[in-house]
Amino acid sequence: MNLANINTPGFQASRVQFSDWLHAQKPGAALPGEPRVAYAQDRATWRDAQPGTLTQTGNPFDLALRNGGYFTVDTDRGPRLTRDGRFAPLPNGMIGDAAGNPLLDVNGKPLQIGPNDTQIAITGDGVISSENGQLGKIGVVTPADPYKLQAEGGTLLRADTPTTQSAQPNVVQGVIEGSNVPPVLEVTRLMNDMRDYQFTTQLIQAEDDRIQSTIDKTLSANI
Repeated sequence: MNLANINTPGFQASRVQFSDWLHAQKPGAALPGEPRVAYAQDRATWRDAQPGTLTQTGNPFDLALRNGGYFTVDTDRGPRLTRDGRFAPLPNGMIGDAAGNPLLDVNGKPLQIGPNDTQIAITGDGVISSENGQLGKIGVVTPADPYKLQAEGGTLLRADTPTTQSAQPNVVQGVIEGSNVPPVLEVTRLMNDMRDYQFTTQLIQAEDDRIQSTIDKTLSANI
């Protein structure tokens, strides 16, 4: 999934946390100095929250966050979090993402702009204004437990814990945040995983062949 989203704006890489599971061997079964067998087990999947590279676009509705936190959009499934700041005016006057999900303000309401609001300015604290005055304040939230965010596609996240408004959102206008997946490093990790898998498969096959050979020789000796 990480490689597939290298070019997805605001995408955050997911990582797997492994640990050892130790199993005590029966008396007489263990080799000297090896009383336990260690197995690898995946304990959890966590999200890399390091920011991606910021790219200037000049589009006044393109937004990025220099600090942590997430924008909130209203979807058919309820509010969802995102770092993908590719927003644009919707036909109904709201501001929404590429899928048409409205961007929410600090009160959880869709932001609205009028037909005469043509000069859009957004400050670092999320306040959005036009030549006609202040229009609202963009909501930027922080989840209580970021490790419990559930991905829904490449850009949306479901928060299974409460969220709070960020005290210093540090919104940047006219900028898009790229994916935080480093392509070269991610390909290298994939190649290492493939080599480890091939080595393990060969080791298991060699042990299976050894056991089968032992069985065959034992049966032949008893005939």
